[in-house]
Amino acid sequence: MPSPDRSVSIGIDIGGTFTDVTLQDPATGRAWRAKTPSVPSDPSQAFVEGMRLALEQAGASTADIGRVLHGTTVATNLILEGKGAVTALITTAGFRHVLDIGRQDIPRRANLYAWRKPRRPVPASRILEVVERIAPGGAVLTTLDEASVEEAAEACRRLGVSAVAICLLHSFANPAHEMRVAAMLRAALPGVAVTASIDVLPVVREYERTLATILNAGVMPAVSTYVGRLADRLEQAGVTAPLLLMQSNGGVAGVATIRRAPAVTALSGPAAGVVGARAVAAAAGISDLITVDIGGTSADICLIKNGKIGLTQSGKVGEWPLPLPMLDMVTVGAGGGSIARITDGALSVGPASAGADPGPACYGRGGSFATVTDAHIVLGHLPPSLLGGRMSLDSALAEAAVRREVAEPLGLDLHTAARGILAIADSNMVGAIRVVSVERGHDPRDFVLVPFGGAGPLHGTALADLLGISTVLIPPAPGVLCAEGLLGADLKAEFHRTLPGAGPPDEAAANTLLAALQTEATAWFDEEQVPPADRSTEAVALMRYEGQGGELAVAWTGTAQAALAAFHAAHQALYGFTMNTPVELVTLRVEATGHLPAPVMPHLAPAPMPAPSDSRRVHFTAGSTATPVYDRDAFGAGTSFAGPAIITQLDATTIVPPGWTVEVHASGAMLLRRS
Repeated sequence: MPSPDRSVSIGIDIGGTFTDVTLQDPATGRAWRAKTPSVPSDPSQAFVEGMRLALEQAGASTADIGRVLHGTTVATNLILEGKGAVTALITTAGFRHVLDIGRQDIPRRANLYAWRKPRRPVPASRILEVVERIAPGGAVLTTLDEASVEEAAEACRRLGVSAVAICLLHSFANPAHEMRVAAMLRAALPGVAVTASIDVLPVVREYERTLATILNAGVMPAVSTYVGRLADRLEQAGVTAPLLLMQSNGGVAGVATIRRAPAVTALSGPAAGVVGARAVAAAAGISDLITVDIGGTSADICLIKNGKIGLTQSGKVGEWPLPLPMLDMVTVGAGGGSIARITDGALSVGPASAGADPGPACYGRGGSFATVTDAHIVLGHLPPSLLGGRMSLDSALAEAAVRREVAEPLGLDLHTAARGILAIADSNMVGAIRVVSVERGHDPRDFVLVPFGGAGPLHGTALADLLGISTVLIPPAPGVLCAEGLLGADLKAEFHRTLPGAGPPDEAAANTLLAALQTEATAWFDEEQVPPADRSTEAVALMRYEGQGGELAVAWTGTAQAALAAFHAAHQALYGFTMNTPVELVTLRVEATGHLPAPVMPHLAPAPMPAPSDSRRVHFTAGSTATPVYDRDAFGAGTSFAGPAIITQLDATTIVPPGWTVEVHASGAMLLRRS
């Protein structure tokens, strides 16, 4: 738990292209922001540099920091790039082919006849068996043969693995064998990261549970090294405040929790942005919103209804299902660094990205591919420099790249080619937005679009036009909103357990299991040093109709009748019907929250309409026109005007095309509305 005696909190989000920093005085809400290029070879370098820049602005020192919150993509990148530790899998004798069998479905956009299963994260040569067997209800069918465990340990030594995942059949019903195997392997393999499924995901479904355990084991050495290096750098810099890291569930946790289960950080950065977007929208009186976080490599999309962010256990990271509780988001490979290329005479954009190094052609760092950012430069959407003048953009290099890579091969003029790049990127994002809205029974026109990330405000109105959305909210600091979201996050953890057998809800059995999960939550609260007054828990039941392959999560208030009514209502809302079929209770979950002090939301004072700081010709879809450029820092509450306009600030640039108006809310958010 952070110290209440210090004066400022700092949130640092490390993305693929930039590292975003927000330093905030929680008592007044005043914030200082910084943005610095990421260092992929050592992310902790950008962490410390960004912290230095923010402290310098505030005139503060490291001794003034009372809370350090961090969003990281280390685990995400390791999983996506397949660069995790060399891992072995220990499983029950006779079940070594669970990974190869997998599931019968294929990705929704894949060719049914050409698709091949991706290479499994652990090859068959590193899957080892131990003799034991637990029944679905938890009874011991075959006693653990410890000699087979010793043989597995010896095989791990021969294979030279640096991580071991243990996933035994039905260990969620009786963890005794898995706990013993983990203890033996830790003793026999010093220095090797050992992960047991009961510590990661003690729930039904062997394939998903096995994958989650493997992915957790694979990223554990690198994440532990990274967190350790970061802690050392903070100590060297004189920071004694506790380090809290963002998880995929939208909450933060301490270093001990992250080292034990690093896979919970797989959607760390995007989750922080969604938390921040909800807070910004709430300050403007908006509770129904669709967030679009557009960075250098990807766009992460989430729908928030009635102020509630949905959790899912059906999430994916890359090609792999990762059924840990995470915010219900969809990710598409579309960002400022997305590369435009011609393939068989057709233009495509992404998912490959120029990243931070060398970056888009306009960065002048040796990048030669045309990217989305280069297209914006060609059309006049971006200023000649970013980051308050610390980073120059070369328009000549951008034009040369777009002309060479797109315009000339397709026989187009330069501006038409640039608009084509943006149109395809926007179309890719619209498809993802429809997944979280239309495909789940929501009309996007009933929501406010909240674009953020470094590239979000450049695309906000274009996406809204394609979706029929009439209002776009631009947060006060859209380019560093993931860092700001960290400052408003609470400590969170989930504790789950599958019942020994699926069946009708049994109140007594359910409440007994929930009591055990509450005990685990209490131990976690104690570990995180959360005061009793700041603790809260919520019980959740995962239920399904008999014969269904997936469950819906509903609140468990203590009675089977209430849970059944909530399940039928949820099924009706999601699928449009209910069934006259028995309902089964499959898994119970306790969601624990340690409430941290919420920062004060600042309020803008009214100010007269400022004069433009510049004017330049901008090429909009309807044609080119001389367009005023405004400095957002000059706006006050109530400032309003009609587009076209370009609005610049330290961390992002906002496009206001003709036909849209701008109104500045007292919270600092800009509300863009279609005329």
